[in-house]
Amino acid sequence: MPFLIALLLILLVQWLHLRLLRLELPERMHRALPWVLGLVHLPLVLFAGMRLLGLGGHGALPLLRTLARGAFYFQAFTVLHLLAGMVAQGLWRLYRRPEPEEERTAAPEDPSRRAFLRTAALASTGAAAALGVAGARQAYGDPEVTRLDLAFPDLPAGLDGLRLAHLSDLHAGPLVGPELLRRWRDLTERERPDLALFTGDLVDSRPDELEPLLEAFRGFQPPFGRFAILGNHDYFDDPRPIWRDLEAAGIRCLENASALVVRGGATLAVMGLQDPMARNGRFRRLVFGPGPRPVEAARDLPADAFRLCLNHRPSEWEQALAAGARLTLSGHTHGGQINPIPGFSSAHLIGPRTHGLYREGEDLLYVSRGLGVVGLPLRIAAPPEIAIITLRRG
Repeated sequence: MPFLIALLLILLVQWLHLRLLRLELPERMHRALPWVLGLVHLPLVLFAGMRLLGLGGHGALPLLRTLARGAFYFQAFTVLHLLAGMVAQGLWRLYRRPEPEEERTAAPEDPSRRAFLRTAALASTGAAAALGVAGARQAYGDPEVTRLDLAFPDLPAGLDGLRLAHLSDLHAGPLVGPELLRRWRDLTERERPDLALFTGDLVDSRPDELEPLLEAFRGFQPPFGRFAILGNHDYFDDPRPIWRDLEAAGIRCLENASALVVRGGATLAVMGLQDPMARNGRFRRLVFGPGPRPVEAARDLPADAFRLCLNHRPSEWEQALAAGARLTLSGHTHGGQINPIPGFSSAHLIGPRTHGLYREGEDLLYVSRGLGVVGLPLRIAAPPEIAIITLRRG
């Protein structure tokens, strides 16, 4: 069913795009347009179908995957082009509102209308190119390092001054390569954190994409350890290789589990909740877990332990609170990633907690904008982020 809905949407968008292109392009090109659009999108349809059916294996058909990604980018451009075309046609109708006599007669097409729409199409293409350059620079430039002091009146004295490096949504894969991962590691290591905490979406979609990430962070050993949870993208395929390789690399994977960190005679309980995608089975029709289980994550913890929870989705904060978390770290939203409307985050479309700090009584949630990108290699008004959080007593 998801595949059929996606296919229908692709066909609808391209039918509208075809109508717009016929207004903008010379008539001699009209006959070839449906074939060109069909050939462009055929790899996307084939690849999406194979992924949903679980065919092809991890490394199979790399050329098809590359062509499918190109078709996806073209689909994104198509939507932008259609929006620009709709605005241009609306402006033309306002400017050249026909007289009543003209409405009753079938007048020949106005050549100036075609010229106006062609100019609007060129302008939208130029705007898209400028937006793409600016968005790519923000996506692949150095991330912002957000340094926060978070105070809790009940923080044990031994944990005062503990520095946490919060890394989220790295999306290692086709759009995030080894060089970028190594840069993120260097910037994080420069902050000299006591713990490194990864809050999911380590890979873009396949378990074998984890290896460059592990290689980039090899040798990075904060004194009190490294901990991780998986995000929804980590469940697009069988996550068991990710669990295995994280543990083998010395990164403790907390899926409805916890670990204790002792510093200055005080105990920090690092809990992790499993992402709901574990039970979804949407892509491979396989279930790899029950989803978030706060009771399991908090089982047998010392009564005096200060509880910190790794929870990929900020929409699941209530689950972390049910586990007794005083501080919850999340990602998932990318801060909207592409925010073309000033003052409005696209992440509002998936929930009210988009990025930054949130409070519920004395309990806190920090939502990172994350580091990587998904879908398009762009970030607009949502720069990548490494969060360095220092726990304070007071």
